[in-house]
Amino acid sequence: MESTYYVSCSMEQCRDLIHSAIVDGSITGELLDHYVLQGPNGLKCAVMVYEKHYWRAGNRLTLTVTVDNLSGRTRVHTIGGGGGEGLFRFDWGAAESFEGVVQDALSSYML
Repeated sequence: MESTYYVSCSMEQCRDLIHSAIVDGSITGELLDHYVLQGPNGLKCAVMVYEKHYWRAGNRLTLTVTVDNLSGRTRVHTIGGGGGEGLFRFDWGAAESFEGVVQDALSSYML
């Protein structure tokens, strides 16, 4: 599952809200890596990869979050992965739940 939406906060505030919700808001959430590209005139794009253990899925899931201001406003794109076992991708809704953490953290800023 993937989501793309715009928010009314700055990229920095958006990243802080997401990080706090995933890492500080859970026992198993962690930031695996992040990368920021800086362009001219303050344009930026940040990619963050988070991981969290979900008991109902029986494994760890990843959530890749891209935040940019390339269109003049802050855009957020999320995609979860890693759910399921073996050849099956059924994760009992854990990937959607992981993405929901970001949406909940940004709900008051969504446009």
